[in-house]
Parts: sequence; structure tokens; C-alpha cells
Amino acid sequence: MKGLTWLEDTDPPGDFPPVAMALREPNGLLAAGGDLSPERVRAAYCRGIFPWYAAGEPVLWWSPDPREVLVPDQFHCSRSLRRRLRSEVFRITEDTAFPEVIDACAAARGASTGAGTWITPQMRSAYVGLYRLGLAHSVEVWAGQALVGGLYGVRTGRVFSGESMFSRQDDASKAALAWLAGACPARGIALIDCQVPSAHLRSLGSRPIPRAQFVEFLAP
Repeated sequence: MKGLTWLEDTDPPGDFPPVAMALREPNGLLAAGGDLSPERVRAAYCRGIFPWYAAGEPVLWWSPDPREVLVPDQFHCSRSLRRRLRSEVFRITEDTAFPEVIDACAAARGASTGAGTWITPQMRSAYVGLYRLGLAHSVEVWAGQALVGGLYGVRTGRVFSGESMFSRQDDASKAALAWLAGACPARGIALIDCQVPSAHLRSLGSRPIPRAQFVEFLAP
């Protein structure tokens, strides 16, 4: 594809082109190839880039403009969700079942599309590696001893990049996001990165901002 940078596995982890070079169509496609080592994936997030591709494709690296984000204190918590959270039907934990959460997200994506999931075994391995380094995190929602919802993502300074979430019970994924939004201020997290827009995320308060503004939040 014209204008697309191709990476080799042997290239230094941080050897990405500037995000301003990303294509307009498809929006944000910046580079292809390279491996999914934790070092490369971490370097990508620090630059406002994330991997996203389908099984059978080379690794594709993206940095869309605008960027969809959720400001934590602008999370829209509906009355029904507030009631459910107050009822304590859910128990919410952090970083206690990361592999289980990513596997549940993969299963949910595959079931919803009928065409598999972008959470390939290589992607799973990369994010579990980041979790073991303390760079990726999960939020788990339990009903009794059953894992009924959750989300996972990558922390980069003041930004938490949400990768995927799942729900096996009404409002379980929303409860995970509500918990995360409430925990952000005390942890110095200013933005939850949603990457690309969806009607579901917009209903919860996400909005687009210019990519250049998003990248500023990643600065040390």
C-alpha cells in the first residue's frame, strides 16, 4: 500500500514513523509488519500507536485522527447502572484474572462477528507479557464466584488505553468501565483511550479529540 511503512522483526522496537504520516484512508493506518514483542508494543503505545489486525494479516499499526477518548469524570452512568452498582450484585477487582479477561474478550468478539477475533494468539501473548511487566491491567466483574464481565488495557503515563471489554450479564462491562473511570483521578490518569468511536462508547460519554492533542497527554 502506497505510503505505508513496513517494519521488520529486527528493527528497533521504537522504530515507528511519525504518527502524522498515518494514512487518511483507512484512517490511521501507519505501518505494517514487525513483531509483537512487549518492548515494541509498549513503544507503540508511548507514541499513540496500537496494533490491530485480523488473523492471516501482517501486524498492522494504527494511530487514527481524531482519537476517541473518555474523560473519566465525563463517564455517563445511567440511573439503572447506578442502582445496579449500589445493589452490590457485582464484586469488582483489579489485576486478579488478566488472562481470563482477555480470553473472555476474544471469545465474545468471535461470537459477535462470526468471523473470528482480532485478539489472535500472538496478540494475547503480547498483552499477557505487558501484564507481567506491570504495564497492562484488567478490571474484573464478578457475580459470586463467576467472572461475568471485565476489560483490559495498557497504562501509559496519564493515559489508559482500553483494548476490549466483555459482558456475560447485563451491565457487567459498563460496571467495569465505571469502576475504572472512578479510579482514574487518584491514579493520575487523565484520559481513557477508546481508540475508535462506537455508538456504545458514545452513549457512555466518549468523544473525539485531535490526534495531536491526544499525543500531548502521552508526554512524560
